[in-house]
Amino acid sequence: MDAAWLNPTRWRLPGGCWICREWGSERLCAPCVAHFAAARARCPTCAMPQPGPHCAACLREPLPLDAVQAAVDFEPPWDDLLHQLKYGAALGLAPALGALMAARMALPEDALLLPVPLHPRRLGERGYNQAALLAAELARALRRPWRPDLLRRVIDTPAQARLTRAERLRNLRHAFAPASGFEAAGGSFVLVDDVMTTGATLATLAGLLRAAGAARVEACVVARTPEPER
Repeated sequence: MDAAWLNPTRWRLPGGCWICREWGSERLCAPCVAHFAAARARCPTCAMPQPGPHCAACLREPLPLDAVQAAVDFEPPWDDLLHQLKYGAALGLAPALGALMAARMALPEDALLLPVPLHPRRLGERGYNQAALLAAELARALRRPWRPDLLRRVIDTPAQARLTRAERLRNLRHAFAPASGFEAAGGSFVLVDDVMTTGATLATLAGLLRAAGAARVEACVVARTPEPER
């Protein structure tokens, strides 16, 4: 038998935990969350796990974000769950992961949640935007407003998995634009995405919002990857 079929995150019983498959448990049961998602001290401006108030990379080159929050690290089983959500149409994961984010994050009461947008071509191919699904769940749980239509991805950039942060920033130049009539002046916004790697995408969108007059821009993600030095 293919070993992949033995991976408990590949399948689950209806109503069971996405990780341990326990029948009748929550979507992410408390024992699994306690075991796989222990709370960690993180840099408040890039969400990297570290003991001090700010990581060395942020002291040298801070991201243009007022705060970044991450629920977990991008490691098993979360990396596989997020891969299923993003590429495997496991849409039932969105409520579970959104609830995990809501339980671990404190967002400004006056903030508008904005999911990181997909280019229309990719949205058409995939059929959904996983960031928008997460933003909807987070907004519902925390009773915050959200808008999936205020930021647009106007350039379908190549895959960025193997690029450095500087290369990603160049790749993303002019990739996003505000929707027609979008007023950001004086507003407070929280960008929502599934995974943060170098922060280039979130930094680009934050710069766009800052240029439009936003007063505060934060970000929140399900998972934070280990990041090489910026």
